[in-house]
Amino acid sequence: MTIRQARHDDREAIVSFTTDTWDRLGGDYVPDAFDGWVDTDGPTQRTLVAILDERPVGICQGVLLSPHEAWALGMRVDPDVRGRDIGRRLTETVFEWAAGRGATVCRNMVFSWNAAGMGQSRALGFEPLTAFRWLEPTPDADARYDLTVETDPALAWSAFHGSDAFGELCGLGLDLEESWALAELTPDRLKSAETTLAVRDAERLRGMSYRVRTFEQEDDGETRRWAEYGVGAWDDVEALRSLAAAIARDAANAGAECARVLAPETPRHVSDAAHARIDTSEEPDFVFERDLSAYR
Repeated sequence: MTIRQARHDDREAIVSFTTDTWDRLGGDYVPDAFDGWVDTDGPTQRTLVAILDERPVGICQGVLLSPHEAWALGMRVDPDVRGRDIGRRLTETVFEWAAGRGATVCRNMVFSWNAAGMGQSRALGFEPLTAFRWLEPTPDADARYDLTVETDPALAWSAFHGSDAFGELCGLGLDLEESWALAELTPDRLKSAETTLAVRDAERLRGMSYRVRTFEQEDDGETRRWAEYGVGAWDDVEALRSLAAAIARDAANAGAECARVLAPETPRHVSDAAHARIDTSEEPDFVFERDLSAYR
């Protein structure tokens, strides 16, 4: 078996074993993403395939999110050849590539219902780091909030850094460039966000969020425009109600029909959302982290 960088002529083989990875999600994103991955590979991104008997039988991608943070995604192995250490070889090659470019940690994300994915991550040396769930406030240009809402990134940073969400999420929020990836949220990242929201009363900061991107997504044959927010942090239900209203108004002004906000997966945060009557995703997602010091 050999590991090499992916090429366009690998597409047919890759699609053959990735199309139906997750029946419950209606398929896999890898077939749609593959050509774009190959096109955009460069100094901060590497898509790798495992070759066995002259045929691609595995794929994994590594992305540098910052000078010291890497993200691993798209790990897939042909079911016909599982049990031959292909996943380990691919992932360790990603670790070596990332560490060689200065990364000290590599993280990944696994759906909480994906027991096989979690088991594989742990076997590869990833340690449990944090968990999150999506809050899904409905965009509304006329949403009203009782607290004051500011758009100063410095205030948003102070609100996040002083929140329990900062600790629960280990300082992470959605990356501004790589979808479905979490990176350390910094003041500079907040300055580069599409918008920031900070909620306060007359005395102190009470909550924050930031818009990462807007995008279109097809669901059951219907295309909807989404606004995605990199984290939600709030003190209590009152603060959450104002924060959710500010997000609802911002999402509507951005032309979105749907919105989702990453929030810590804790009893307090999830029950706050229920108390405030804000929809949430049915299940959480888990984030794992691998120390890369051994690969440097």
